[in-house]
Amino acid sequence: MRTIQNLEMMARLRCIACGAMPDSASQDFRCTSCGDLLEFFFPGWAPPAAAFDAAVLKALWLARRTSREVLDQSGVWRFRELLPHIPAEHAITLREGNTPLYDMPRCARVAGVDHLQAKHQGMNPTASFKDTGMTFAASSAHQKKFKWVACASTGNTSASMAAYAARGEMHSLVLIPDGKISWGKLSQSLDYGALTCQLRTDFDGCVRILNELVRQKPVYLLNSVNPYRIEGQKTAAIELMEQLLWEPPDHIIVPGGNLGNSSAIGKALIEMHELKLISRLPKLSIIQAQGANPFYRSVKEFGGKKLEPMTADTLATAIRIGNPASWKKALRVLQATGGEVEEVSEIEIAIAKAEIGADGIGCEPASAVTLAGLKKLRRDGFVRAGESVVLILTGHLLKDPDFTIKFHRGDLLGGASAESENAQAKYLQRAPVVLDANLGVVVAALEAAERP
Repeated sequence: MRTIQNLEMMARLRCIACGAMPDSASQDFRCTSCGDLLEFFFPGWAPPAAAFDAAVLKALWLARRTSREVLDQSGVWRFRELLPHIPAEHAITLREGNTPLYDMPRCARVAGVDHLQAKHQGMNPTASFKDTGMTFAASSAHQKKFKWVACASTGNTSASMAAYAARGEMHSLVLIPDGKISWGKLSQSLDYGALTCQLRTDFDGCVRILNELVRQKPVYLLNSVNPYRIEGQKTAAIELMEQLLWEPPDHIIVPGGNLGNSSAIGKALIEMHELKLISRLPKLSIIQAQGANPFYRSVKEFGGKKLEPMTADTLATAIRIGNPASWKKALRVLQATGGEVEEVSEIEIAIAKAEIGADGIGCEPASAVTLAGLKKLRRDGFVRAGESVVLILTGHLLKDPDFTIKFHRGDLLGGASAESENAQAKYLQRAPVVLDANLGVVVAALEAAERP
């Protein structure tokens, strides 16, 4: 039996398209041969080298949960045997990961499934899943002695990057689209000390400027094209399998924006299966908003052979992305796991978000596409009633409180169809009731609320 130390093989970079294996990455993390994305792979895991006792590794990870060592208390670094090596002295951690897995009984009923759970990545330190990737990528920047890190963001990435940069005593630059980011997210990057620039463009325009910047200045790019981000984010899937006692669910459903998270989770599932940590692959499905659905259209209209960028428009700001960088990676894991891709409307997102809230959990709008998509997948027969399903909730409820307030007041959606769409959601709306300071009036309101 091989020891755990044998797993710590040298990770290599590889282009996802042409297969080139550079010794190091360029500033924009693109392949210098063909321009596509890079990813990490581990040559030492290939058979027969990977013959080891998976139970020993699982026991080690479990034992670390009671350790007082800083890295062991992180839900990312705890699984460091499956990550590229970064020396401990460069690790920047806020004890990320360790997020809860909730049973969702009310949502299960509305979706028509017997058992539904949600892995809530919004319970990370800066309240989104981005922290699991950012701890690892920011640590890479620290190891490489960068003074500045930067990202283009719709909100969550900027908040996470700014926090980890501050913790690692680095400067951070945030490029965000002007007027297209929730104030809750913007306030985080400001408080963490980032140089925050609102550009008069959309997210994809911010990405273009960022790519030009990192080619000219010693600035470390921390968007999800950075393969260290993907490695950190994949630990959410490892942690999920541990919470499920290494028995995979039938389905995992993920929101689709820039598609780095679905790529990371899928990568982890494939690697765990190859290493015999899990016995089978769950189906990983990706859900997009109708107004920001380039990946859905790529799969449905072009068979995944190409992706046509679009001008994204959705109130689910975290996934308002029209040209997702990681679409080829996402396509690969979709095909490898036998998953599906679906799109959902704005009112379907809003209703699903309120339904998740009614289970006492809450999430940001982009997370709610998972439940909305599950309903469609269930109706189409792709998900069966008796199958086990896990939703990945990517952001906290308080990331976008304006969305929640407008929904419950009945004025979230505008346009010609707004009245009929808001009517669909009326049964879920709980607007504040303004009353006189009178006990009898309050009792009357209480009794009215109890009537069917």
